[in-house]
Amino acid sequence: MKTIFGQQTTKVKQLADLISQDISMGRYKTDTALPSINQLSHDYKVSRDTVFKAFIDLKERGIIDSTPGKGYYVVNRQKNILLLLDEYSPFKDTLYNSIIRRLSTRYKVDLWFHQYNEALFNAILRDSIGRYNKYVVMNFDNEKISPYLYKIDSSRLLLLDFGQFDKREYSYICQDFGEAFYAAMTQLADRLQNYRKLILFLARESKHPKETCDYFRKYCADHQLECEVIETLDDREVHSGEAYIAIRQVDVVEIVKKSRAAGLTCGVDFGLIAYNDTPAYEVIDKGITVMSVDWQKMGILTADFILSGKPIQVCLPTEVNLRGSL
Repeated sequence: MKTIFGQQTTKVKQLADLISQDISMGRYKTDTALPSINQLSHDYKVSRDTVFKAFIDLKERGIIDSTPGKGYYVVNRQKNILLLLDEYSPFKDTLYNSIIRRLSTRYKVDLWFHQYNEALFNAILRDSIGRYNKYVVMNFDNEKISPYLYKIDSSRLLLLDFGQFDKREYSYICQDFGEAFYAAMTQLADRLQNYRKLILFLARESKHPKETCDYFRKYCADHQLECEVIETLDDREVHSGEAYIAIRQVDVVEIVKKSRAAGLTCGVDFGLIAYNDTPAYEVIDKGITVMSVDWQKMGILTADFILSGKPIQVCLPTEVNLRGSL
């Protein structure tokens, strides 16, 4: 058995993870004996002491145990989960913690971020195929899918967040960036009518689906409101009587900073709506109004898929949290 141990952690930890992976994938069954220390020392080309310490690590995790005359044996098959998200953000924290809280210690979740990099995304998937019991993945693009996803057993894969591509028979928990966005704006219609102009700020480098812009323009046309879509805040001032919709948290902060420099009060002189709720939006000024899916619910549904394996295909609604900024 040729195994290359890297430098990122100790050999003991790496060996324990390899044995745990073999257990989770069914190579070693519950209540069956593991190979002897001598055998594993020979197979993995490591010292007997390394194997012994790896067994101690696995015992502490509750995955194996030992008895005189029986040696080491499997008592709890650990489940390995790949959670591949696009990029870090505060609401991804909510998603991750919601998943973890619902899973027992039998589940080991490996969290990765692909940063919308297709090559990195494909490399992570390529190296992960066959190593995990379940795969929970946010794709790198809204309109095309990696062929590596189609190599994963559909019963083991859950697609998260978005995707205007053929999901085939795969399970998914998504949000809609078009009609649901329009419906959320409709909930705010009475407030939005108070502004002479609505402005959607969607940064050029943002990976947010562009269909939101189409439905934003459609809403404004249907309600006879002046509107504009902008890609940068450079040399742009915040004006009284306008309402702004910002997708990224960094852009919400920039709009608030510009308004303060102009002596304007959020929720009085101008309106502000953020996308995807975070705890910070509750405390900025008198609170920032938000359009968002329920990320905690997405995490709960994700954990339920991991636990039960039951197929799921659901699109979560975009909800409105009305606060003082509008």
